[in-house]
Amino acid sequence: MSEAAMTAAPRGFKKRFSLSLRWSFVISLLFTLPLVYEMIFHNLPGGDFAQFLLATPVMLVGGPRFFKNGWAALKNHKANMDTLITVGTLTAYFYSIYALTQGLFVYFEIAALLVTFILLGQVFEEITKGRASQAVEKLLHLQAKDALVVRDSKEVRIPANELQIDDVVIVKPGEKIPTDGTVIEGSSYIDESLVTGESRPVHKEVGDSVIGASINTAGSFRFKTTKVGSETLLAQIIDLVKQAQTSQAPIQKFVDKISHYFVPIVLILSIVTFNVWYVLLGAPVAAALLFAVAVVVIACPCALGLATPTALMVGVGMGARRGVLIKSGQVLEDARAVKTVVMDKTGTITLGQPVVTDILGNEDEVFSYAVSLENLSEHPLARAIVSRASERGLKPDKISDFKAHEGKGVSGSVKGQVVRVGTLQFLKENGVTVDKHSSQGRRLQSEAKTVVGVATDKKLLGIIAIQDAPKPDAKEAIAALHKQGYRTVMLTGDNQTTAEAIAQQVGIDEVIAEVMPTDKAAAVAKIQEQTPVAFVGDGINDAPALAVARLGIAMGSGTDVAIESGDIVLVRNSLMDVSRALRLSRKTFGRIKLNLFWASIYNLIGIPIAAGVFAWAGLILNPALAGLAMAFSSVSVMVSSIALLRTKI
Repeated sequence: MSEAAMTAAPRGFKKRFSLSLRWSFVISLLFTLPLVYEMIFHNLPGGDFAQFLLATPVMLVGGPRFFKNGWAALKNHKANMDTLITVGTLTAYFYSIYALTQGLFVYFEIAALLVTFILLGQVFEEITKGRASQAVEKLLHLQAKDALVVRDSKEVRIPANELQIDDVVIVKPGEKIPTDGTVIEGSSYIDESLVTGESRPVHKEVGDSVIGASINTAGSFRFKTTKVGSETLLAQIIDLVKQAQTSQAPIQKFVDKISHYFVPIVLILSIVTFNVWYVLLGAPVAAALLFAVAVVVIACPCALGLATPTALMVGVGMGARRGVLIKSGQVLEDARAVKTVVMDKTGTITLGQPVVTDILGNEDEVFSYAVSLENLSEHPLARAIVSRASERGLKPDKISDFKAHEGKGVSGSVKGQVVRVGTLQFLKENGVTVDKHSSQGRRLQSEAKTVVGVATDKKLLGIIAIQDAPKPDAKEAIAALHKQGYRTVMLTGDNQTTAEAIAQQVGIDEVIAEVMPTDKAAAVAKIQEQTPVAFVGDGINDAPALAVARLGIAMGSGTDVAIESGDIVLVRNSLMDVSRALRLSRKTFGRIKLNLFWASIYNLIGIPIAAGVFAWAGLILNPALAGLAMAFSSVSVMVSSIALLRTKI
């Protein structure tokens, strides 16, 4: 079976089940309405036998979905919500059959109303889940159906699911990009809003990555595919959202544990209620039975069971539409505990695109040696040096004995000389005298520039100053975190002076600088000894720190490592989304608690009334009204969850 068919099959099954549930409700409602008429006016043609004929189809059409699950639970020596529904409806139904044969008062309408009200609650639950899953459904429909590729020097249009790695794809204006890849020819502006939530078209040129399902708005270009099928960003986002929406928050496990004991307690209370009214108070069997059934019905913890999953589904779906991917229900509780947000500097607070700003010394000499070593390095600062050398037409010389000194610099032999490029401290440790430019170096660092020294043997040739500017929204994002009550910390391998200059520009509370990449996780762990920490990093170099933190927030374009290492993934790479993600997590968890509060209060108040504790004051709740109240409770919880969609994040 093709991948498309495999995806379509579950959706088709889901649609058929959905139709079955709704038809069950419609049929049950049609047969229940005359019984409601009888309850009010007491003049239904056919009398009690007509009630039997109307209630029986409801039990046969709407009841089996509850009876089957309730019976299965009993066989496994367990009790659940379906157990309560089964006991309540069947008791009312079979007692009414007995009463019909004995000429007693019947209660067929109670059994029918219970089934219909519960089906109504399930229909609303289905609608809630449908709305919450719209994010996934929209993503599924974003995928391009075909692609124009170059095969054997010819342009051929093929189905998108037949694309292979390293295919060359041609994209024309207005077309969807069929899969992930890298631009190899041309340039354009790409609308990525449906995937990442970024509202403005993003400029793409040779070397830039493109995302499958985004839309080409302007010129034509060619790109080489890097990911296809389930490996694409869109596919990973869909899987991530599905997993999160079906996951359980720890609070849900607590609710499940309560429900495990709650159901048998309710059944015991129902039996006690019957005996108190019939044995102690001398009430008729029918009256005592009505109180007992009402207790079972109103205590049905449907609302309690819906409180967590419905809010979780809505919250996760909201985040997905805004480029905030929450990986599980556990994240919601972890986010609630966070008090301090620790952020990496490069690529998180800053743009991650450093450029050379100043050169001290002979520029051609300094860059001719520096580019030879930095050409072999993957560090962002190295790319800035290589780019500047390329602008000046300087090419790297052959080197030997190349070595990278983590967090310090690089060294190697060029033209028979030992060359070192790195921090001034690194050069000093290797016998290089740096006093010549030390004062200028401090001045440059105070301007939020990173200073890189270049030396041959023991001689300092010059200094290169490189600056990585803060992101345009960095200051606003930090202010938003402060407004929410979070303390902010910058964690970086850069020197203290440069780091503090950046921190001052954006408003960071505390700076921890000159931290080796391998020591970031330990630094986060140390902060976390005093307060729960959310660590924000790029998800690649910062993976250990993301794992150590109470909450890991991975910035970036949804790379594989980012998705694996972060609890929350910010697809848009926007620092503003950090505060949005934390706010969404807290609001979703708050809605779960609100739902659980009202569901619990409902049961605490409803059970004594149903048991007849306040009958002396004329406050009596028959099973039909108890069923209506129970259904209303479930609906109110689902409406509360849907209301999350109107929350601004």
